[in-house]
This record gives sequence, C-alpha cells and structure tokens, in this order.
Amino acid sequence: MKLIRVGLSEKEVPGVLLENGDRVNVAGFGEDFNERFFGSNGPERLRAWLAGQRDLPCFAPTERMGPPITRPSKIICVGLNYADHARESGVPLPPEPVIFFKATTAFCGPNDPLVIPRGSKKTDWEVELAFVIGHVARYVNESDALKHVAGYLLHNDYSEREWQLERGGQWVKGKSADTFAPLGPWLATPDEIANVQDLRLWLKVNGKMRQDSSTANMAFGVAHIISYLTQFMTLLPGDVISTGTPPGVGLGQKPPVYLNPGDVIELGVTSLGQQRQVARAAD
Repeated sequence: MKLIRVGLSEKEVPGVLLENGDRVNVAGFGEDFNERFFGSNGPERLRAWLAGQRDLPCFAPTERMGPPITRPSKIICVGLNYADHARESGVPLPPEPVIFFKATTAFCGPNDPLVIPRGSKKTDWEVELAFVIGHVARYVNESDALKHVAGYLLHNDYSEREWQLERGGQWVKGKSADTFAPLGPWLATPDEIANVQDLRLWLKVNGKMRQDSSTANMAFGVAHIISYLTQFMTLLPGDVISTGTPPGVGLGQKPPVYLNPGDVIELGVTSLGQQRQVARAAD
C-alpha cells in the first residue's frame, strides 16, 4: 500500500495511491497519517477499511502532493553511511553510525520549491532512503528491528555546507532550513519493498546525473540503524529516519558545485517514486 497526502500545505488530506495510478481520497477513514495512526496499526486497519469501500473520490491530477505523513516528532539522519561518500568528504568511514537531527520545520512536500536560505553560499543536495517508525521502539534487537518499520520513502537531505562544516557546533545548523526535508511522494508499506538493501537511488541537477548508487552500498543497514538508535533514545510511531547519501554531492565535485536559484533537482529511489524541486532564493 502507498500512503499519500494531497492538498495545500498544512491542509493536506490523506489518500492512497492505487496500482492503477488513481489517487483516492481516504478522508472517510477518519484519521490522518500521524503518530496515533501508526502506533495503532493504522496501515492494517486502513487496508481492511479500503477492502469494503467502493467508488472512493479521486484527487485531481493537478493537486499538490504533500509529505505522505504528518509532521513527525523527530527527523533523525545518519551521516557518512556510504564508504565512497565518506571518501569524497575527506573523512574515514566511521566505526559507528554518525547521528544528527533535522528540525521538523524543514519538513515539506516532494515537489515543493527548494528555498535557498538567506546568506547561503553552499546549499547542497543528498538523495536518501528514509523510513518511518510504526511502533514504539526501545532497546530493539537487530533481528527484530524491521518489524518496527511502518514504511519507506524518498528524502532529499538538503544541506548548507558552510553552516554545517565551517560555523562550529552541530551539523543541525546546516540541515534545518525551511524546505530542507522534502519527503515522498508516497510512503510504501514494507510489503511493497522486496529488499530494502537493494534499491537504486539517483539524483540529477539540471538534467545531469550527479548521484547513482544502491542501498546495497550502505555501511550500516536499516535494521542495524534501528537497533543502534534505540540504545540511546525512544523512537515513536511516525518518526522519520534517513539513512545517508551515496557519493556525488556538490561538496564532492572538483571543484565543488552548489545550488543556485533556478536550478532543477530531480531524484528517485526504486519503488518509492520521484521528486522534483526548483530552487529559489528566500524572500
């Protein structure tokens, strides 16, 4: 099942993307895709409800795709999780996952404009596989970890490299500007993904391929990441975890290349759809 949310920002309506491409409105189910929904077996209940429905209304093809879940309690990211990306960044592959947070105000829809923040000189792209937690997770064994996944989705982990690396302190400063966390277009439940560690992920800037890799190349897989994180914090239903980016970011180009107003960024992950953002300057 593919969960979507459609409509104006902060006014999205929950829906499901059907196999025939129809985007059906499931507002009649009575719940949005939030912490309560995921924490109470929402996808299973929604699937059962859908089986009894006929002639559900469809969203218009022109209506905006919002993020496929409501704003989560946490957006947790893993850094330097591909050996070749660590190498292009000039650092060794870390012995443990590098963890940082993105502010939840960076959260936006998959095709919303990228707003380059005021004063930014080094806004960069990062295609990533992300996933959403489906059950409260504490001290989870790696063998049980994937049972806590509600679904998988595409994420562009935008980064302002000067603020991240040259301004001192935590990476969160370079990761949290508005529009720096586009998610979607849909959340695919685990049954949609044959092997989460064998998905192609790619990104183009102005039509030029910049990133093209596979989740098979991750240093720490999804199950390990979940188990690792739960040794340090409680993961709540609806929390988003992003698993790191492969090589080809702007920082790694020679010379480095960063985004400017008017640039078009396109990206995708197998079975998780595609995004398209057009960069613009902040007001």
